[in-house]
Amino acid sequence: MTNLAKLPLGLRPHHDGSSLYVSNPAPKLLEKVKIRVRIHEAIGAVDQVMVRFSESGEAFPTPPAKVVKTEGGWNWYEATIVMHNPAVNYRFVIVRKDGSQLTYNAVGLFDLEQPDINDFRINTFSSAPKWGPSSVMYQIFPDRWARSAQADKHKTPEWAIAAKWGDPVIGQGPGTSEQFFGGDLWGVIDHLDHLKKLGVNLLYLTPIFPGRSNHRYDASSFAEVDPLLGGNKALSALIEASHKSGFKIIGDLTSNHSGDAHEWFKASYKNPAAPESEFYYFTENNTKYDSWFGVPSLPKFNWKSSELRKRFIEGKNSVVAKWLKAPFGFDGWRIDVANMTGRIREEDMYAEVANIVRKTMVEVNPDTIMLGEYTGDAAYEVQGDGWQGAMTYANFTRPLWRWMFDLSAQDRYLQNMGYIGRAEKASEFVASHTKFAAAFPWHVRLNNMNALNTHDTPRFKTYTLTGAQKVAAGMQFTFPGIPVVWAGDEFGLDGFNGENSRTPIPWNDERPSDRSMIGVYASLAALRKKHSALVDGSLRFVYADDETMIYTRENKRETMVILATRGKTKGVEISVNAIPGLKNAKLVLGEAKLSAGKKTAEFSAHKMSFAVWHLPANTK
Repeated sequence: MTNLAKLPLGLRPHHDGSSLYVSNPAPKLLEKVKIRVRIHEAIGAVDQVMVRFSESGEAFPTPPAKVVKTEGGWNWYEATIVMHNPAVNYRFVIVRKDGSQLTYNAVGLFDLEQPDINDFRINTFSSAPKWGPSSVMYQIFPDRWARSAQADKHKTPEWAIAAKWGDPVIGQGPGTSEQFFGGDLWGVIDHLDHLKKLGVNLLYLTPIFPGRSNHRYDASSFAEVDPLLGGNKALSALIEASHKSGFKIIGDLTSNHSGDAHEWFKASYKNPAAPESEFYYFTENNTKYDSWFGVPSLPKFNWKSSELRKRFIEGKNSVVAKWLKAPFGFDGWRIDVANMTGRIREEDMYAEVANIVRKTMVEVNPDTIMLGEYTGDAAYEVQGDGWQGAMTYANFTRPLWRWMFDLSAQDRYLQNMGYIGRAEKASEFVASHTKFAAAFPWHVRLNNMNALNTHDTPRFKTYTLTGAQKVAAGMQFTFPGIPVVWAGDEFGLDGFNGENSRTPIPWNDERPSDRSMIGVYASLAALRKKHSALVDGSLRFVYADDETMIYTRENKRETMVILATRGKTKGVEISVNAIPGLKNAKLVLGEAKLSAGKKTAEFSAHKMSFAVWHLPANTK
C-alpha cells in the first residue's frame, strides 16, 4: 500500500474544473458532462475509479470510469455525470487492487471518508463575460491618480484639507479622509498611454459619486458624477477614450450604505413620514440608525424596501442600470462590502440583493461583469449566480504575504492581512491556497481578483522581503484569476496601511519612486496575452518545499511550467513523469535553469527568482 504522505506532490492525482478535465465547465441543466481525472501509477495499482456526484441532495457513484489516455505513467480516467440540479458536487472514489479505497476531492487525497463540503463544484451559473478571465486590471483611486488642467478650476470643498501633489499622505488620525489632492477623471484620460504600456486592459475606478471624503464611499448622490472629478461629461469622455484604447472599465458601487449627506438619508433623518424612511434602519423617531461598523457617516440600507430596490438595483431605470447605459457605458461593477449587503441581525437578504443586481445588469448589457468585495473567505458564498467573481484576500493575497513577509517589520497585525507570526513555507502557501480556493467553481476562480494589495491594505512592498514584489507579481499573472495592479505598485510606492497607500502617482517625480516594476508588469501582461494556458488552463502544483514552488498551467494547446522561489533554489528535483515531455520545455521568462534527464528533472535559480517555461501540447 502506498504511503500517501510520501507520495510526491507532482505524482498525486489531479482534477480541476478547467476544460482539460471537464467537457463543459459552463453546462446547462440536465446536460451530460464528461469528468476526467489523471492518476499516476505511483499511487499503486488501481482497480477502478468512480465519480460520486450529488442529485437532489443524495450522492450516487457513476459506473467505473474508462481510461481514455495514458502517458508517462499517468492514466486519464473519464466518467459522465448529469446536471440534475443547477449546482452539483462531486468527488472521485479510487479503489486500488489491494482493496483499499481513497477519496480525492477539491482539498486533496485521503484514506478516510471526507465531508461533502470539500467536494469539487460545478454549476449552471456561469454568466461572466468572456473577456473577464483574460483581463489585466488596474485599480485607480481618482483623487490620487492625476490632476488635469481642469482640476485647478475647482474650489476646495468645505469638508476638505487641500494638499499639494507631493505632500505626504495622511494614513491615520485627523485628516485621513479629508486630505484632498484633487485628482480628476480628465487626469485619467491624460495618462491612458501609461496603462497601455503596462499591458492593462481593464480599469477599476473606486467611487466617482460625490461625497464628503476623498474616498467617496459616503455617496451623497448616485445620480451624478462628482463635479470635482469633472462630472458626467468627464466620465463619458473617459469611458469613450478607454473603449477606443481597448480598455474595459468598471465602477465601484456601495450597495451596503450611503453617506449621511445622501439626499435619501437627509429626507428621512428625523422625519419618519418621509417615503425614504424605509430605506434605512431607523429607531427613536428616526434620530438613531444602523451604520457600517457604527460609523455615523455611513448609514446602512434596508433592503426590505421595495422602493429602495426600484430606485437603486432593480430594472432599467435604477442606479445600477443608469451607468451601464449610454451616454456612459461602464462594463461592470465592483460591489463594495458585498459580503455585508442585506445582512443585519436576523435579516439576511444578501443573495436576493446580489441576484437582483445581476438580473438588472443582464437586462441592460449581458456582457458586463459583477465582482463582489469580500475581506474574508468568499468561496462558499460566491458561486456565480450573483457575484461572478470576488475581490477577496483569503485564497491568494494572504498566503502570499505570509510566505514573503519580512519578519523584521514592526507591525505584525496588518489591515485585512491578519496576524503574521512566523515565516511560512512555500508548501504552506500551496496548502492554504488549495484549501481556500476549493469551494469556488472553476468559472468563478477565473474571475476572482488576484491582488498583492489594494486601497484597503498596506503596500505589499512595504512589509515583504527585498525583491518579493517581482516574484509575487509573476504569480499574480500566472494563477487562475484576474491580476490586479493597484495604482502605484509599478512606481515602487510604500504604505503602512490602506489609507497611507492611497498615494498620488509621481508622474513628475514629486515623491521617491522606483519605476523598475513597469517593465516587469508589461512583460508579464505580454506573456499572459500570448499564452492562453495562463488564462484558462488548469492549475497543478508539482513541487513545494520551504523556499520554492513549481506549478503548471495547462490546456489542450500548451503547458506552462512556472517556478517561484523566495530563497536560492539549487538541485530541486522532480520526476520527469510529473510533467510529461518536460525535456522539450523552453524558457520564455526569467532566469533559471532546467535540466531534464531520463528519470528526474533538476531546477536551479537565484534567490527571489521567477521563471516560466513553455511546453507544446502532446498531440499523440
